[in-house]
Amino acid sequence: MVVKKLHEYAKKRNFKKTPEPKPRVKKDTAQPIFVIQEHHASHLHYDFRLESQGVLKSWAVPKGPSTDPHIKRLAALTEDHPMDYATFEGIIPSGYGAGTVIVWDTGTYENASEKDGKPISVAAAFEKGHIKFILHGTKLKGGYALIRFHNSDKNWLLIKTDDDYADARANPVATKSKSVLSTKTIKSLDKKFKRP
Repeated sequence: MVVKKLHEYAKKRNFKKTPEPKPRVKKDTAQPIFVIQEHHASHLHYDFRLESQGVLKSWAVPKGPSTDPHIKRLAALTEDHPMDYATFEGIIPSGYGAGTVIVWDTGTYENASEKDGKPISVAAAFEKGHIKFILHGTKLKGGYALIRFHNSDKNWLLIKTDDDYADARANPVATKSKSVLSTKTIKSLDKKFKRP
């Protein structure tokens, strides 16, 4: 039986054809994780995922994350993904999301979300439309925020906090292209994949 939280994820995929993990909700880990997957589908984008309530809340960030606090990146909300997706790399065959995927960055994060000066859960912050968190990744570190557009359910902004890890001159998306898990690159996987 498909768990309700991952119904949309399951509905969009044929697991007899795709190597992507099957839908399964897990218990939250002691220290929640984040993952950013570089995904070359019809267009190159970066899937930004935060662990919350046994799944990965997910956003597609077309230009990838920035370390410049003055740059606001569009982040389009997508369906929740299973926790097992955090280590997924490979080739998705023709159909939904067809293309190549690597784990661009991953690590743990601290929830820093608040309401009226008091800490709230990521789930509550998601409903509020303003999630604050501190990343402890290989490539990305420090504070970030996801802020939902006032007039939209799907469109959010991913913004770097102005802290010790902020760097307006760095461009991690352009300069750090290897997977943090396998050292593969999108280009090395693309050689094995014929685009539809």
